[in-house]
Amino acid sequence: MARLKEKYSTEIIPKLRSDFNYKNIMEVPRIEKIVVNMGLGEAIQNVKILDSATLELNAITGQKSVITKAKKSIATFKLRQGMPIGCMVTLRREKMYEFLDRLVNVSLARVRDFKGVSGKAFDGKGNYTLGIKEQLIFPEISYDAVDKIKGLNITIVTSAKTDEESKALLKYMGMPFRN
Repeated sequence: MARLKEKYSTEIIPKLRSDFNYKNIMEVPRIEKIVVNMGLGEAIQNVKILDSATLELNAITGQKSVITKAKKSIATFKLRQGMPIGCMVTLRREKMYEFLDRLVNVSLARVRDFKGVSGKAFDGKGNYTLGIKEQLIFPEISYDAVDKIKGLNITIVTSAKTDEESKALLKYMGMPFRN
């Protein structure tokens, strides 16, 4: 069992039940999935960037990534429908908890001049999105093997009905929010 999942079941559920007065244990919000997305606009000119991005995303998450394709053609960007423009991974269950644990305790600590993550990045339905400017904060990525610095988005999907409940859940999980 992942360390964070064990902490959730033993410590976080009772705290959330007392904070929000849930009568049933099934009302307590939980993390449903984590989606890690790497959008690469440069892949239009150079498709080889996509290969290195998928390898890096595989190393970061520990799961095989899927190449995403353009849904629409956009003439100003020389983009055609069906062209590969990014890659993504959806994490669930044990891998999701292990990834969140590594993100909070190891990777975010490696960000230069880190003051905490924004508390305003919730979407109104209890989901949180975090943007990372460079993939080098993850210890799985070798600095010498990187050809180009790429950013990525991490979306944490929760079963919370409001942003307040979701923020409390993530705060108890160890997410370092800015004051």
